Amino acid sequence: MTSSPPTSPNKPPAILSLIGNTPLVEITRMDTGPCQLFVKLENQNPTGSIKDRVALAMIEAAEREGNLKPGGTVIEATAGNTGLGLALIAGAKGYRIILVIPDKMSQEKIAHVRALGAEVRLTRSDVMRGHPEYYQDVAARLTAEIPGAFYANQFGNPANPLAHERGTGPEIWEQMNHDVDAVVIGVGSGGTLTGLGRFFKKVQPKLEMILADPTGSILYEWVKKGQLEEAGSWAVEGIGEDFVPDNADMSLVRDAFEIDDTESFAVARELLAREGILGGSSTGTLLGGALRYCRKQTERKRVVTFVCDTGNKYLSKMYNDFWMAEQGFVERPSKGDLRDLISHRYERGEVISVGPNDTVLTAFKRMRAADVSQLPVLNGEGRAVGIIDESDLLLKVHREPAKFNDLVQSAMTDRLETLSPAANISDLLGVFDRGRVAIVMEGDKFLGLITRTDLLSYLRLHMPK
Repeated sequence: MTSSPPTSPNKPPAILSLIGNTPLVEITRMDTGPCQLFVKLENQNPTGSIKDRVALAMIEAAEREGNLKPGGTVIEATAGNTGLGLALIAGAKGYRIILVIPDKMSQEKIAHVRALGAEVRLTRSDVMRGHPEYYQDVAARLTAEIPGAFYANQFGNPANPLAHERGTGPEIWEQMNHDVDAVVIGVGSGGTLTGLGRFFKKVQPKLEMILADPTGSILYEWVKKGQLEEAGSWAVEGIGEDFVPDNADMSLVRDAFEIDDTESFAVARELLAREGILGGSSTGTLLGGALRYCRKQTERKRVVTFVCDTGNKYLSKMYNDFWMAEQGFVERPSKGDLRDLISHRYERGEVISVGPNDTVLTAFKRMRAADVSQLPVLNGEGRAVGIIDESDLLLKVHREPAKFNDLVQSAMTDRLETLSPAANISDLLGVFDRGRVAIVMEGDKFLGLITRTDLLSYLRLHMPK
């Protein structure tokens, strides 16, 4: 009988050996024009993104150069994915890790870095460079304040592009059998662009580096016009900038495509539906740009782009139909009445409800699971017979927690505020003024609820452009 080799809590986990060497697959069911289009599955890295490569390279370089010593603190300003890689590697090596993250980032990413042991400082995503709450400025300030801190600074750290020049680029070159005509990239920190550009300049000087940039970012205009425009806003995460990063050698870009949020999300969802590949929001931007490039060609070319990270990080956003509709990225069929304000429609099976004979505990658990503060109470025929909210639950159980086992019908409100679809918004406001939620009924048929949030979302989507 052979014994297993001894383990050590000080030895880095073997998962770090799986960073890089990711698969590359061809797109076969989407319209790529005369071209062959391949995607490199960076979502297969340990934390699910291309940024694992960069994080490992930056920490190892800092260790070699003496900028990060045992017991030190790693600090980074990040859209989430670099933070995930740094949290994994810093934790494995015993460093403290503080991540400064803009507040538009998905909750999945934030929960993931916290689970890896990172300390998170959320900052505003609606301010530009130079503002005291801009995420990179906050990270730099923390670095100056904390003894032994190392600011990874992916935007200016030379180890970032070097990771792609020495790793990602040679991998693509071998996987494509030394036959590749264009690579479509996005720019967040600029490392992928610069590293790949440097590598392919040596082995395939005619290769075209193509930028896919979110609408609102300044980089598309910089490539096309050579001037800096005022930045807008965009919902895609991880790429696009309101400045040109130090690590981004924009002279390497041959052409650029501007892809708006709606197209990015639609393309990413199509990639999942048609090719079975679950990519994140920036994947939609890159693939959208790659498809435009391919369809523009008149002869066959072999093109590579990236599945930058996994779509698991965006299940509450771009893969959530309700979020997509609420944000205006998909349009639901309009009825021209109050039905257009109902976010969760009963006839489509979207309503979370309870029955009058369910327990109060069941109502509470469903509210928590669905992250709502009230539920309609529907009988066996689907008719609304009441509504129960958090206040009803508190009144029922605050003195006797055992009453969680009582029936919903003993705690619910049966004085319903119902409106027909033909009612107007002033009628809706009257319901809200009385502290109620509007129940929309068509005769005896329950259609759904309208909350204050639903009305606000509707008004925002219909505000003048």
